[in-house]
Amino acid sequence: MDETRRHRTGGRAARQALRLASHAEHVPFLTRKLAPFEVLDEEGLALIEHNADRILEEVGLEFRGDPDALRLFRDAGADVQGERVRFPRGMCRSIVQATAPRQFTQYARNEARNVEIGGMHTVFAPNYGSPFVRDLDNGRRYGTIEDFRNFVKLAYASPYLHHSGGTVCEPVDVPVNKRHLDMVYSHIRYSDKPFMGSVTAPERARDTVEMARITFGADYLEDHPVILSLINANSPLVWDATMLGAARAYAEANQATLLTPFILAGAMAPVTAAAVCAQTLAEALGGMAFVQLIRPGAPVVLGSFASSMSMQSGAPTFGTPEPALVLYVMAALARRLGVPFRSGGSLCASKIADAQAAYESAATLQPTILAGVNFVLHAAGWLEGGLAVGYEKFILDADQCGMMTVFVNGVDMSENGQALDAILANPPGQHFLGSAHTLANFESAFYRSEVADNNSYEQWQEDGSLDATQRANAIWKRMLAEYEAPPLDPAIDEALLDFIARRKASMPDSEV
Repeated sequence: MDETRRHRTGGRAARQALRLASHAEHVPFLTRKLAPFEVLDEEGLALIEHNADRILEEVGLEFRGDPDALRLFRDAGADVQGERVRFPRGMCRSIVQATAPRQFTQYARNEARNVEIGGMHTVFAPNYGSPFVRDLDNGRRYGTIEDFRNFVKLAYASPYLHHSGGTVCEPVDVPVNKRHLDMVYSHIRYSDKPFMGSVTAPERARDTVEMARITFGADYLEDHPVILSLINANSPLVWDATMLGAARAYAEANQATLLTPFILAGAMAPVTAAAVCAQTLAEALGGMAFVQLIRPGAPVVLGSFASSMSMQSGAPTFGTPEPALVLYVMAALARRLGVPFRSGGSLCASKIADAQAAYESAATLQPTILAGVNFVLHAAGWLEGGLAVGYEKFILDADQCGMMTVFVNGVDMSENGQALDAILANPPGQHFLGSAHTLANFESAFYRSEVADNNSYEQWQEDGSLDATQRANAIWKRMLAEYEAPPLDPAIDEALLDFIARRKASMPDSEV
């Protein structure tokens, strides 16, 4: 390609990026106008609730390594035998419904970025927990703290991701017992969106709370949830000491927790959707009741993460219809219980951002929106069943989240939306390209993808014959090159760095 063509193409790309940036609407969270899609009637939902109560009453849950949790449940009226806790019918539901909020605000460092979790609201958060990262230039490799910071910056820069997330990738170049300090600091320093805390050990959760107190003020946290954290059940029917300890640390500080059974159907639960739903509800009810006994009123979110599996290999599969049915049912059960719901995302088993990744992610994201999920973890970047987060996949997924931003608004029935005057004034056979209505809506009529190429074949060739992944590669690099950190009070930054230095100096490096 000669210099003239390169210059012309570069100018076109810059102008397109400018138009897209001006078109993208930055909203702190989505407010859905579409009624949630239901797959079960009242009788079916009531039967699953009945089955969950039977599980809690007849089998019970194990709460391992936390004698105080056993004491709390015994005092509340449960039957405690060793570490097994059996609950009288309706006990967990009553505890949760008595004090858990139906909806809550998670406060951000920038109050314009506060998010509403619950009700008709949806919050998109990026990938979580992957030890590997992938990009077109360097392939698959272990994640580093630089990768972690990059993804925080990309989530901050995206108008379609409302939340900074948590462990967007594992920075394996930092010792396990110290990396949480660098991760939480990165969320605070490189973004002003809400973030998630560490849960890999109770003391790491307490470090997160302390860093939040430094950032927001010690008293502020008492009635302002600024941290949301992922507390996973150890399915089937077990809550372990690590998760209970982390949940306790956040609940005591009145911070929010996602109580999420992580179920691979056929391994950690029976293979059928109804059974997965009953077990998920039972496990989540036990976890949420624990949080409410620790601190009544502490925000909780009912989480569901269910995947199918290959009956040939035992590997998890994504984008299949059965987990979508679980998602729809669990969303309805959360609404009936009266708590926010977390699930969904852009999930796939594909190793790269290819066609499989696209259709599996779309088959997960669509039910996520239609079911009315309130907090969407893994909305961008997920690859390889969660083992990897991809830079290009992150951009492609964020673009799909942008489309959902428009979709949730439903059909515009305003006078402008009906456009009846435009139709009545337009003679048969005459196109609308030059009509006043088309010109008035030119800038905002349709969603504009930053990734998709809708030009002619010849124009596509002239621009380098790039596929979607290659275009996404250029986009994330441009976003990082143009990134500007949000302001942070230098005194707060200094206090955070001092706290991190003292905590790291207080313990030797450890890989556990």
